[in-house]
Order: sequence, then C-alpha cells, then structure tokens
Amino acid sequence: MLGPLGEQAARYLDLLSVRQRLVGANLANLDTPGYQTKDIDFQFEFLSAANSAQPNVIEPGGLVVKNDGNNVSLHRETRLLAENALRFNVATTLLKGEMRMVRRAIGDGRNG
Repeated sequence: MLGPLGEQAARYLDLLSVRQRLVGANLANLDTPGYQTKDIDFQFEFLSAANSAQPNVIEPGGLVVKNDGNNVSLHRETRLLAENALRFNVATTLLKGEMRMVRRAIGDGRNG
C-alpha cells in the first residue's frame, strides 16, 4: 500500500532497529574482555538491492583495542545512539507524510 518513498522509509527504520540492537549489545559489553564492536554498513545496506535479506553485521576497523582485547568505544556508541535517534525522526516524518497521502487518496476515492 505504501509508495516507493514509504517502502524506503520502512527499510530505513528496519536498519535503524538493527543498528540500535547492535549498539545496545556493544554498550552492554563495554567491559567484556575480548568483545569486538559490531555494526552494519548502514549506507551500503540501505542502498543494497538485497532489501529483504538481513543486513550483514560487521566488525568496524580502525577502533582502538584495549589491553583486554575489547574495542568498544563509549564515545562512538553514544554518538551512534544520537545519530540513530535523528535518523529515526527523519524516517518517521517521511513515513507519516506517506501515510497521510494514502489516507487522502482513499478519502478522495470515496468522495469522488
């Protein structure tokens, strides 16, 4: 029932949900020896043609590894939480607009 913009916004929200769970797991393991940060390549996954597949979980490179082998950065994870919240607000605004257009079209069809 959603148009292309609505479908993209829904896919975007799905990816945000996956990232939110990964960031939560990373934060929960902040002090776990040997734990490696997990994430998704958000832009790649969003633009990927394989929309129906689960996104690829990656271990991002370039993170500082502590003496215990853990590479979770509190600063990075809290930044990702804030970024995710902003992205969520944008996506839900787009989706609400799409739903408004669908409701309007249904209403016009009934009245016409």
